[in-house]
Amino acid sequence: MNLLDDAGTSGLSGLEQLQGLIASGKRTPIGEALGFGLIEVGKGYAVFEGTPGPSVLNLTGTVHGGFAATVLDSACGAAVHTRISPTQGYTTLELKTSFHRPITTETGPVRAEASLISFGRRAAFASAALTDAAGRVLATATSSLLVFERSD
Repeated sequence: MNLLDDAGTSGLSGLEQLQGLIASGKRTPIGEALGFGLIEVGKGYAVFEGTPGPSVLNLTGTVHGGFAATVLDSACGAAVHTRISPTQGYTTLELKTSFHRPITTETGPVRAEASLISFGRRAAFASAALTDAAGRVLATATSSLLVFERSD
């Protein structure tokens, strides 16, 4: 399943695809499951927002680190996506995540802003920060991604 092809955005640049996704109001399947979505993109830039709920709590009652890592991974990937051609794809090779503050359901909405560091023929690199409504940094990530030609 390719959400972008289903949305009728094949043949468009990566940036155009993501702009179409935002305009459609749709979320990725992982965004639906965890409660976050893409709200802004630009060349080499992407922003996701969401509010962690009870379904993402760990045993101690704080938000599982996997929630923050997933939102940050999505943001880094989308920043790279803004630079791909209609025939390219990408996948995360490595995600380094640092957790700066605990996240709870009382934290409220969170925002992941990602920027492209570099984009080459085979690899891309991006970084992102997850913040709360007051702008406090909750977690950060750097990502290495493999860029490839898609076979349809």
